[in-house]
Amino acid sequence: MTLKINREKVLDSIYTNVQDRNMIKHMLAVEAIMRALARRLGENEEEWGLTGLVHDIDVELVKDDMVAHGRLGADIARELGASEEMIHAILCHNEVHGVPRESRLDKALYCADPLSGLITAAALVRPEKLTGLTTRSVMKRFREKSFAAGVNREQVAECREIGLELEEFIGLGIEAMQGISSDLEL
Repeated sequence: MTLKINREKVLDSIYTNVQDRNMIKHMLAVEAIMRALARRLGENEEEWGLTGLVHDIDVELVKDDMVAHGRLGADIARELGASEEMIHAILCHNEVHGVPRESRLDKALYCADPLSGLITAAALVRPEKLTGLTTRSVMKRFREKSFAAGVNREQVAECREIGLELEEFIGLGIEAMQGISSDLEL
């Protein structure tokens, strides 16, 4: 399948719509995790990666209106040339909309989104940041409910819906984010 959307246009739109550097780094991290998932699962790496990259493009535009978050993002993604599968995944990553997660892309984005936050938090408390981060250390932090309390652990654990065990998913996420550590400044 040839995509109409391309990374350069998505990044231009992100830099136009998102000022918060940490939010941009989050989107880059989710992109990296989604690309790694696509490789592991034999899916379209470009489509999955760009879905991860664009999924929160509207977060500053909607401010704190979680009902609008995802809907505006889906509209922006559509204008950028996203496929209907990508648009559906963007819509259903925000549970407020009640859009069911049906495809592996939907389910992957849903669990990759909070995983990036957990890995970032775990890296930030280590002197070597992402470099020495291990699956074991993140699993330990995963079990500490007070650590990165905003990360929905149940959502991360939904990785089982795409055929991965939690430890495998976390390891894949760490490796993906280590691959772009300079972009993430971690």
